[in-house]
Amino acid sequence: MAGEIAMNAVIQDGMSVWGRAVKRLFDIVCSLLGMICLSPVYLVVYIALRRQGDGPVIYKQERIGYKGKPFYILKYRTMIVNSETGDEPQLAVKDDNRLTPVGKFLREHHLDELPQLLNVFRGEMSFVGPRPERKYFIDKIKEQNPNYDYIYLMRPGVTSMATLYNGYTDTMEKMLKRLDMDLEYLQNRSLYLDFKIIVKTVLSIVSGKKF
Repeated sequence: MAGEIAMNAVIQDGMSVWGRAVKRLFDIVCSLLGMICLSPVYLVVYIALRRQGDGPVIYKQERIGYKGKPFYILKYRTMIVNSETGDEPQLAVKDDNRLTPVGKFLREHHLDELPQLLNVFRGEMSFVGPRPERKYFIDKIKEQNPNYDYIYLMRPGVTSMATLYNGYTDTMEKMLKRLDMDLEYLQNRSLYLDFKIIVKTVLSIVSGKKF
């Protein structure tokens, strides 16, 4: 693909120390404001999931984040309880048959991601950055491309260019494409690029675009 990063390439972070400090300040302020302003939405979603009555409201899953450290990503639960019953982790796919009725609505409108504002506030994530992955799948990706280690230079993001244009990463091919897009973002990231990604994400959600 165009812009593909060669394996074992030396990759530099395009954002300065000053830029990363401003980015973190933006994350703190906006995630806090977001949780306050969206508190009515949190309440409505909570009530809808409680009325569904089939399990916990919040779903936590361990992911690998900044500097290779594990953390628990927070989401509203969209799938049935015990949705992974096999020996190996399963990837979520578009129109997954494990989705609950309320969960399907939340997933389609990206409302299931709202609890991640707390992850952002705590410094485990950023608004913009590579989507965090589970170690099982990271190990599989690194067998194909060891450059994944560069991802640990960034806080995982709620959204990214790969999120907008690569869709659900339900195959290894899409995972490797996502990695190339995330590494390209690392080399070229700036506050302006982050702003563009956030605006495109908001416009996509408001317009009902599926991604």
